[in-house]
Amino acid sequence: MHVIDVLDTDHPYFGYRRMTAKLREKGYDVNRKRLHRLMRLMSIQAIYPKPNLSKRLHAKYYRPYLFRGLDIIRPDYVWGVDITYIRMGRGFMYLFTIIDWFRRKVIDYELSSTLDVSIVSWTQLS
Repeated sequence: MHVIDVLDTDHPYFGYRRMTAKLREKGYDVNRKRLHRLMRLMSIQAIYPKPNLSKRLHAKYYRPYLFRGLDIIRPDYVWGVDITYIRMGRGFMYLFTIIDWFRRKVIDYELSSTLDVSIVSWTQLS
């Protein structure tokens, strides 16, 4: 499963058929049915354009852009946040960042091994 995960990170567009062929090239004796089951278990899907994603004006998919027309004229006026994960040798680390949109710089960041509320340390910003 680790080899499948590494291959998926390198080639996220591979489905189970191409993944099977690549693993066989690397010398693994793998059955495509088992690989397909393991990929489902790991929630791995190939990335490709899915149908009907351009329903922009459909009420279910429409989300207004709240900062349209807003002039960001000074620092600390608009912040953006992001949480992303970084693959490590034995799992993942989670990186939480706060970015000032005016300066386009990172204001604060936090690195954690778990994704819970304690990753957000607002007291450091004061």
